[in-house]
Amino acid sequence: MRQIIRGGFGPALITMPYSPQPACKIRTCPNRAEKWGYCKDHYKEIEEHRLTAAERGYDNRWNKARKLFLNEHPICVMCEKEGRPNPATIVDHIQPHKGNYELFWDQTNWQSLCDYHHRAKTMKESFGKNNER
Repeated sequence: MRQIIRGGFGPALITMPYSPQPACKIRTCPNRAEKWGYCKDHYKEIEEHRLTAAERGYDNRWNKARKLFLNEHPICVMCEKEGRPNPATIVDHIQPHKGNYELFWDQTNWQSLCDYHHRAKTMKESFGKNNER
């Protein structure tokens, strides 16, 4: 929001500051979040312990299944609901699998999304009100 203040040597343009960053996801941490909802220190800790994409199941088998699914379902389901079909580029797990490989490979839990809608869904899951911390 901008506000013009008059007086002195003419109008001055003042820009209001942005809202502050949210707090770190670690409830006892007083720092502000920077990456994925964590402060610098906690993000480093989490990254050190995070499994690689292949260790989480996103390997060659997944890449093949993903390509087949996108060939069968080439349109983003969210864009289609909005009445403006766009090509899908990502196979999303409707319900996050959180390491459950049965749910990971359940194709009824897959949907085709464009990058925009996948990011929006991921942000909502990561920072939404009903998010488990």
